[in-house]
Amino acid sequence: MSRGRLMVTNVIGIVIVLALIIGGGYYYIQQSNYVSTDNAKVSGDLYTVVAPAAGKVKSVTTENGQDVSKDEEVATLQTEKGSTTVVAPEEGKIIKTEVKENDSVQAGQKLVSEVNMNKLYILANIDEDELKDIEVGDDVDVTVDGDTGTKIDGNVEEIGYAANSVFSLMPSSNSDGNYTKVSQTVPVKISISNYSEDVLPGMNSEVKISTN
Repeated sequence: MSRGRLMVTNVIGIVIVLALIIGGGYYYIQQSNYVSTDNAKVSGDLYTVVAPAAGKVKSVTTENGQDVSKDEEVATLQTEKGSTTVVAPEEGKIIKTEVKENDSVQAGQKLVSEVNMNKLYILANIDEDELKDIEVGDDVDVTVDGDTGTKIDGNVEEIGYAANSVFSLMPSSNSDGNYTKVSQTVPVKISISNYSEDVLPGMNSEVKISTN
C-alpha cells in the first residue's frame, strides 16, 4: 500500500474513532443528566357543563372556539320549573358543543366542554426506574408535534403517587401463576409557559427533564 493511501486510511480510522468517542460521550451525558420520553401529551383542566334538569334547549349562546368568562351564559333550557340559565364554571375556551337548539336533554347530560387554553400543561409518562432521578421544580425542555419549531420551557410541577396501571379499567392479573413483569409508568405533570396558540390539548409531545 502506498504511503499516501496508508495516510488516508489512518486519517479515516482516526475520524471514525473520534466520532465514536464523541457519540458515546454525548449519549452518556444525555443519559446522566436528562430523563427523556415521547410518551407525553398536552393536557388541560377540562370542564364539562351539564344540564341541571331535564328539559329542552331554548338556545345555545356559545360556539366552538369561543372564549368565555366564569359564570358567562352558555345555554338556556326550558324545564318544568321554567327557563334555566346554564353558565360556564370557569374561564376558558369552548372546545365542543354537544347540543343544539330544541334538543331534548336529561339531567346531567353534557351540553358543552371547555378548557382554559392559558393554563395548558404536559402529562408525561415516566418509566418507574427513572422516577428516582426527578424532583419537583426540575427544568424541562418540551417540544409539541403541532408546533415543532418552538422549544417550550417547562418545570416539573407534580409527580404522580401511583402508576398508570392502577387506574386501568382491566388491571392485569397473575392469578394463574404465569406472571410476566411489565415496566410501569408514572404520570408527571409539567407546567409550560411560552407556548403558542398552535399548541392544543391532546397533542403529542416530547420532554427532556434536566436532572442536574
